[in-house]
Amino acid sequence: MNTTLEQSTPHILMVRPATFRKNEETAGNNHYQKDAHVDDVHELALEEFDQMVDDLRARGVHVMVTEDDPSTDTPDALFPNNWVSFHADGRVGLYPMFAPNRRKERREDILHDLVHVEGFDMTEIVDFTEFEAHDAFLEGTGSMVLDRIHRKAYAALSPRTDRMAFEQWCDTMGLEGIVFEALQSVDGNRMPIYHTNVMMAIGTGWAAVCLDSVDHPEDKKILQASLESDGLTIVTLSEDQINRFAGNMLEVQTSSGEKLVVMSRQAFDALTEGQRGTLGRFGTLVHNRLDTIELCGGGSARCMMAEVHLPFESQPQL
Repeated sequence: MNTTLEQSTPHILMVRPATFRKNEETAGNNHYQKDAHVDDVHELALEEFDQMVDDLRARGVHVMVTEDDPSTDTPDALFPNNWVSFHADGRVGLYPMFAPNRRKERREDILHDLVHVEGFDMTEIVDFTEFEAHDAFLEGTGSMVLDRIHRKAYAALSPRTDRMAFEQWCDTMGLEGIVFEALQSVDGNRMPIYHTNVMMAIGTGWAAVCLDSVDHPEDKKILQASLESDGLTIVTLSEDQINRFAGNMLEVQTSSGEKLVVMSRQAFDALTEGQRGTLGRFGTLVHNRLDTIELCGGGSARCMMAEVHLPFESQPQL
């Protein structure tokens, strides 16, 4: 079994939404969600979703698309990275979700197809969903930003990211955990950022992070020192930039091994020329318009991609 640690992967799982809208059950602590004031929200989101999939596939990324189940009424189903993660040793993580309607996104049939249709090997399902019974949550690689190469996980505490659940995850999965608080200004108050992957991203040799969102000096020192100790080139983002989802990016790779840094058009436009140049040294910057998904869903390009690091048991049926 190949367990070589890679930060990027050419295998991406995406869920095509059936009932996309602003999720009333998550809007209370996701301050990025807004009302669209248009009638065709779902149709616009589908158009954005399909264009992103087409672009990634055209560049050589193996994108596996599954259709959302319209009977479950899961408005955030296009953000699968919150309920599942896939690891190079064959383990699969299942996660406790804050919103009851998001718990319906967890689907055994998707895992079944990854094995029996795509040919991936799953050795163990590690189920953390029992934390829901204790009102403690850890929403996958939304709550955690993973540095798979250096075996670290970063987590900004929030109503969606519980310290105890995170520590248990790190112990179980064998990663070092770095915990801190990250805040954003909302109506003159400093409020927790709901997911870590909104304010930071890590790729091969680089990290983009909004250190200004980490108000506590000791937390900021620990976070920065950890990134620097691994020799990562740090792209420092402003609060205004992460409000435009500049922190919500993901490094993936094509079937030929070319690295891509995937983000939304809004995020790309928010970056300075210097920041684009720095990130461009590590991979081709890929950006698609996700305005409706960002506005109503409060998430962006990274949230839409669950990277599949599982080993292959046999060749995938493409």
